[in-house]
Amino acid sequence: MLTFLGFAMIATFLVLIMMKKMSPIAALVLIPALFCVFAGKGAHLGDYVIDGVGKLAPTAAMLMFAIVYFGVMIDVGLFDPIVRGILRFCKADPMRVVVGTAVLAAIVSLDGDGSTTFMITVSAMYPLYKRLGLSLVVMTGVAATANGVMNTLPWGGPTARAATALKLDAADIFVPMIPALAAGLLFVFVLAYVLGVKERRRVGLLVLPGGAAEPEHESATLVAAGSGLRTTGGTPAPAPAAEAASGPDSGAGASASAGGESADASASPAPAPAEPGEGDGFRGLDPQRPTLRPRLYWFNAGLTVALLTAMIMELLPIPVLFLLGAALALTVNFPHMPDQKARIAAHADNVLNVAGMVFAAAVFTGVLTGTGMVKQMADWLVGAIPEGMGPHMALVTGLLSLPLTYFMSNDGFYFGVLPVLAEAGAAHGVSPLEIARASLVGQALHMSSPLVPAVYVLVGMAKVEFGDHTRFTVKWAALTSLVVLAAGMLFGII
Repeated sequence: MLTFLGFAMIATFLVLIMMKKMSPIAALVLIPALFCVFAGKGAHLGDYVIDGVGKLAPTAAMLMFAIVYFGVMIDVGLFDPIVRGILRFCKADPMRVVVGTAVLAAIVSLDGDGSTTFMITVSAMYPLYKRLGLSLVVMTGVAATANGVMNTLPWGGPTARAATALKLDAADIFVPMIPALAAGLLFVFVLAYVLGVKERRRVGLLVLPGGAAEPEHESATLVAAGSGLRTTGGTPAPAPAAEAASGPDSGAGASASAGGESADASASPAPAPAEPGEGDGFRGLDPQRPTLRPRLYWFNAGLTVALLTAMIMELLPIPVLFLLGAALALTVNFPHMPDQKARIAAHADNVLNVAGMVFAAAVFTGVLTGTGMVKQMADWLVGAIPEGMGPHMALVTGLLSLPLTYFMSNDGFYFGVLPVLAEAGAAHGVSPLEIARASLVGQALHMSSPLVPAVYVLVGMAKVEFGDHTRFTVKWAALTSLVVLAAGMLFGII
C-alpha cells in the first residue's frame, strides 16, 4: 500500500507541475500532505514536516547566504572577465553560446557545489540568451546535465556517500570511473553542440551592426527589436513549443515577428526595455553599473578562492562559511549601511524563492521518509530484480540509480538502498567496488530532481518554469547517464 502511494504521490507531483496546474511550492506542500492522510498517518504530519525542515534547514541557510555572497560578487564585477572571455568565444553564435554554457558549467562544477555552479553560469549566460533570443530551457538543461556529471567528484557528495555506505576508499571508486565520466561529459558537449545548431537555425546568426564582419553568403537581414543585433541567415522559425517554452521570459520570439514575417532592415521598431543589469548584449553585465568595485577585485577574488578552499577542505560547515563570507563581502565592498541594505534587497527575490522551495521540499521529503514510503518503494524495486540478474548486479545498480536518485535524496539512496544492492551483488560474486561505481551513473539525472535544492536556484535565476525545465531536461539527462553506464561497461569498469 505504501509503495503504491509513494509512486502515486511522486507521479501526481510531476504531472501537475509539468502541466502547470500547480506551482512547485504549492505542489511540494499540498500533495504530500494529502497522501499522508491517504496513508492513514495524517495525525503525524506535523512531526514529519518538522523533521524534514530540521534536516533541510542547513541547506536552506547555505543557499540563502550563498545567493547573497555570489550576488554581491556579481555586482562588484568579480565574474566580468569570465563573462567577457566566454562571450569572446561565443561571438554571438548561438551554437557557441550553448557550448560555452556547457563548458562554463563543467569548469565551475569543480568546486563541488551545484548551487554555486548554477549561480555563476546563469549570471554569466542569462543576459546573452535574452539578447540573442535563445531558449532559456536549453541553458538550464545543459547546465544541469553538465553539473550532474561533474557532481561525481569525490568532494561533490555521491562518491563520498557511496564510499561511506560500503566502507570503501573514495579514490578506489572514483579514479577508475574517470574514463566513463569523461565519456559522459563529452556527450554533454556534443549535445550542447547539437542543441546550439538547432538554436542557430531557429534564430539565425547574430552580429553587431557595424561590428563583426557579415557572413559571406547572401541572406536576408533582420533587426531584433530592442536588441541592437542583426540576424543573418534567413528568416528564423518560431521556437518549438517543447523546447523553447520557458515562460514569458524565454525571449524566444525576439528575432521574429508574431506572424513569421520578415522585418525590413530599415524599419524602426519601438525598442524594448533592457533587462535590469544586462547592459549591452555582448558584455552580459553592464560595465558602467555603480556597484562595480575594480579596486577591490583581487580582494574579492582572494576571498572567493579562500571560501571555496575552506569548503572543499571542510574547515567549517558550508552554511557557516557562506554566512561569514556574505557578511565580510558586504562589509568590505559596501561599508555604508544604505548600500548594504540595497544589495540585500536586490537579491531578496532569489533568496525568498529558493528558501521557500527548500522548506516546501522538506514537507515532501519528510512525508516520504516519515511514512516509510521511501523504504517500501526501495524494497519493492530491489525485490523485483529477477534471480537470474544476480551476476549482473552492477548493471542493475546502474539502471536503478536513474529512477532512484531522481525520486529519492542521495542520502536515501546511498545509505538506504545501495547497501542492499551491494549485499545482493556479493552473494553472486559481484565486487562492492563495481556496485559503488555503478551507483554514480544516475547523477546526471539526479541534478534535475525536484528533491535537489540547487535546481530551484537554476530555474529561479533563469526565470524558467520548473515544469518546462523538467520536460526538456529529463530525456537528455537520462541519455547522458546511460552513456556513462555504457562507457563504464565498455571499459570494464562496471
